[in-house]
Amino acid sequence: MIALLVRDLKLAMRAGGGFGLGLAFFLVVTVLVPFGVGPDSGILGAIAPGILWIGALLACLLSLDRIFQLDYEDGSLDLLATAPIPMESVVLVKALAHWLTSGLPLVLAAPVLGVLLNLPAGGYLWIVVSLLIGTPALSVIGTFGAAITVGLRRGGLLLSLLVLPLYVPVLIFGTEAARRGAEGLANTTPLLMLAGISAGVLALLPFAAAAAIRVNLR
Repeated sequence: MIALLVRDLKLAMRAGGGFGLGLAFFLVVTVLVPFGVGPDSGILGAIAPGILWIGALLACLLSLDRIFQLDYEDGSLDLLATAPIPMESVVLVKALAHWLTSGLPLVLAAPVLGVLLNLPAGGYLWIVVSLLIGTPALSVIGTFGAAITVGLRRGGLLLSLLVLPLYVPVLIFGTEAARRGAEGLANTTPLLMLAGISAGVLALLPFAAAAAIRVNLR
């Protein structure tokens, strides 16, 4: 499993569909927002947590269609399906590789980009904490969507339509946790809800994704 993780990390870096592309998109979204809403620091500070979360969510979408597609095209996915390892473990490794190359860089970049949006001083810690808790759910949900659409022609658009509604609860609680933290309010409830969503998808969706892959490979 470690060898599979290392292989996926190398492929993501080499193919250019993970680390660099997601960060570049995150940066573009953050830079363009002040041009759209104006230079008012009060408005920017109020919407900064939501903008950072939306940017991170959309950046995670960019590389979802590559999670299984490359393996499907070169036949590696068939070998993994017949290998003496559970397909659920393969799904988890794929989700972890996606998070390490797409989610984690966004978590680390968020405080830096928060400066461009005049994020309140109290919000830097909580935007990192909320993204750190919530982005694993984005990767696992995205891996589930990629498993459903693997092998489909032009499945990228369908994948986005399938995944975005499932991302909404993560976005709501993640933004609320960061917003309350930035305003100095209690944010325990949205953080717990966000952690519950991440734990729930980690426990359930690998089984659903593995079942979808088996169906698509028949």
